[in-house]
Amino acid sequence: MTKPNIAIIIGSTRATRFADKPAAWLLENAQKREDMRFELVDLRDYDLPLFNEPASNLWMPSQDPRAVKWQEKLAEFDGYIFVTAEYNHSITGSLKNALDQAYKEWNHKPAAALGYGGVGAARAIEHLRGIAVELMMVPLRNAVHIGGGDFFKVSPLGANGDMAEIETNLLPALNATLDELAWWAEATMAQRAKTA
Repeated sequence: MTKPNIAIIIGSTRATRFADKPAAWLLENAQKREDMRFELVDLRDYDLPLFNEPASNLWMPSQDPRAVKWQEKLAEFDGYIFVTAEYNHSITGSLKNALDQAYKEWNHKPAAALGYGGVGAARAIEHLRGIAVELMMVPLRNAVHIGGGDFFKVSPLGANGDMAEIETNLLPALNATLDELAWWAEATMAQRAKTA
């Protein structure tokens, strides 16, 4: 079987975002595995408008070429890891809009998350799981949370240290998340191939 191709999606587009640091750390550590392939996908590279289609692409093709480009990119992957901040107890507006811009491309694929912020984006990731269910994805139980003292050790809001300073705290959660992601990616790939 082909190795699952996994997108690491940076879910913030703010000029002052922190996401680049944990996303780079995540990619570097994920690429040490031999059972999956990983690609960084940055929402900044997709000039997505606010969702304004007549309906989801489940019901009719999207008209905006920017949305179609996004959908075509998503279709390349067998699973996703979302790197998300927490805005007002939820995911970022840019990530919610990106999720809404596709439907079929998300279906029957696993969704993992790395969250960061004061509480490790725990509430945002919980919200993301509910959205993933509606998009017919498989939201994973395990996640990576960079919160509390760890967040302030590596964030520009605190000491702005290197991710290596907190890596020991994060690796058990990352390994559990990637193991679960590999299992579900292989399972859903097999079933999608069977029912294609």
